[in-house]
Amino acid sequence: MPYLYSFRRCPYAMRARMALIFCGIQCEVREILLSKKPDALLKVSPKATVPVLVLDDGTILDESLDIMNWAFSNRADLSFHFELSDHADKILLDLDSSFKKNLDAYKYQRGRLGLQDLESLQSCLFSLKKWDSFLSCHSYLLKEVITQVDFAIFPFVRQFAKVDEWFFESSALPHLKSWYHHIHKSELFQKAMPKYPLWSANRCSKTWLLEMF
Repeated sequence: MPYLYSFRRCPYAMRARMALIFCGIQCEVREILLSKKPDALLKVSPKATVPVLVLDDGTILDESLDIMNWAFSNRADLSFHFELSDHADKILLDLDSSFKKNLDAYKYQRGRLGLQDLESLQSCLFSLKKWDSFLSCHSYLLKEVITQVDFAIFPFVRQFAKVDEWFFESSALPHLKSWYHHIHKSELFQKAMPKYPLWSANRCSKTWLLEMF
């Protein structure tokens, strides 16, 4: 059985777990603390970030997008949900090159000073408004069915919403908010967020049976 090193609140691990669940991939979850990384994780992935998925044949996937793409590509019956396109690449590039950086600045400035970092906030809103416009045409970011791009973006939109929930709910992002709440309330997301005891190489770990949606 594959096993996944994960940290519950990490957005990268979160999106990997959601994709694995959606694709019906059974694996063992090894919940760790990022402040106290186990030697077993460092051995399979020296960069020591989560998620890390170790497959049955020993193949190691230590990038969340690679894990998501592997999960979708291993379910032929979900091929309609699997999307690799220039449009998808642009959304993911926007997330990685702009939104994530500005989200961190907005989130940490607010937490430290009790003030919004307005420049970072405006940059975040610029990205969110683009995604909102995509969602005005489809139920999900790329089409009428969910794809790995939705899983990739969702945890970071969640982080933005959690900084100031009142501000998020009052923002002129009707399609994005509807999309966000639909996923946030879904059984899929709930199954991706249980609290597991910390994994240790010295004791048996809990096996997580991932269900197909």
